[in-house]
Amino acid sequence: MLKPKTCTAVAKNLSALVNSALNSGGGLLRLAPNWVPRSFLHPGRRLKLAPQDYYALGADRGGIDERWFASTTEAMNDNREPEEGLSYVVFEDKCFLLKDAVAEAGAKLIGKAMFDKYKRWPVYSKFFDNMGPIPHHMHQRPEHAKLTGQEGKPEAYYFSPQMNNVDNNFAYTFMGLEPGTTKAQLRRCLDNWNKGDNGILDLSRAYRLKRGTGWLIPAGVLHAPGSLCTYEPQWGSDVFGMYQNIVEGRYVPWDLLVKDVPKDKHRDLDFIIEQLDWDKNVDTHFVEHNQLVPIVDEKASGKGYTDKWIVYGHIDGQQLFSAKELTVEPGAKCVLKDPGASGWITVQGKGRIGKLPLQTPAMIRFGDLTEDEVFITAEAAAAGIEIENTGSEPLVSLRYFGPDTHPNVPKVCDGKK
Repeated sequence: MLKPKTCTAVAKNLSALVNSALNSGGGLLRLAPNWVPRSFLHPGRRLKLAPQDYYALGADRGGIDERWFASTTEAMNDNREPEEGLSYVVFEDKCFLLKDAVAEAGAKLIGKAMFDKYKRWPVYSKFFDNMGPIPHHMHQRPEHAKLTGQEGKPEAYYFSPQMNNVDNNFAYTFMGLEPGTTKAQLRRCLDNWNKGDNGILDLSRAYRLKRGTGWLIPAGVLHAPGSLCTYEPQWGSDVFGMYQNIVEGRYVPWDLLVKDVPKDKHRDLDFIIEQLDWDKNVDTHFVEHNQLVPIVDEKASGKGYTDKWIVYGHIDGQQLFSAKELTVEPGAKCVLKDPGASGWITVQGKGRIGKLPLQTPAMIRFGDLTEDEVFITAEAAAAGIEIENTGSEPLVSLRYFGPDTHPNVPKVCDGKK
């Protein structure tokens, strides 16, 4: 169990405990760091996790290269620990899963409309942080994920300047396929899986990653994330398929291509290719339709504080998730109001949010608590929360929202106007 070291986990009869935590925090819940390893990747070491703890779950599980925020979604790793990927709420000397709190008091936490529709917090975000590139892969669309009892996963990226003091080894990301690529060419790559590098990157195009910008990645679109530490709001699912077989000399097993494919389709190359949204992959205006440039929200900004849209837009006409970056200057205060719940992570400075202190840690031991992460409930967001910078540097935070939270979000193209 991946609970914090210093608290007692509670899993039953949570009503009174959840209400006490909400009352004490003024509608805010303190969350514990939530670490996730990936066996096929090389940690980038910018998550502020203590160096001796990157293999805290065992070398066989791989290094910890992700921290998940306000997550009610399990990480679908082989040999995973119970509750891997799920965030814990900490209150006094007890802790409980955010997933269980939502099940117990859903409307209070995430709003009635969202709870009635999804019965859960249907999104999450994370930092993923690697030394080099990730294999060219995609996340299944809803119709294909459903075949294995799961949900599709669109996602978005933001390259926080505070989390990227160095580029690491490859600050470029291959995305989609070169316009004009044929399915027959991609099929040859899959046919050559066990014959050395399958050459899929020859069919793609790399884009240089720039701090303070991001990308929107619909489900079914191939992408090979580069080595900038990435803030990644996404749908609440952990499905994927790796289409690249060798990365930096490391072999990617076929099992990671078909892990979320029905067993009778594990060697069906036509089906594996059919999972891709072909039109979006070979889009001749990929940058125009997918790159995100921050937009200042003038209505939510004021003297001494700036609120920016960092993830926005629609995917197939739906507002599935969004995110903002709030900067409060030293000595300044503001009242934050949002139309829905959000998961908050502090990336610079110190201060307070409502009654809870905020402090960006320099180093975190595995299992220890921090004061940088909070879940803002729908009720607290609607009432307004005072944010104060009590330090000598800017207080900077990232927060992400669930589906249909905002009456209006910018269009992807608006950031370039």
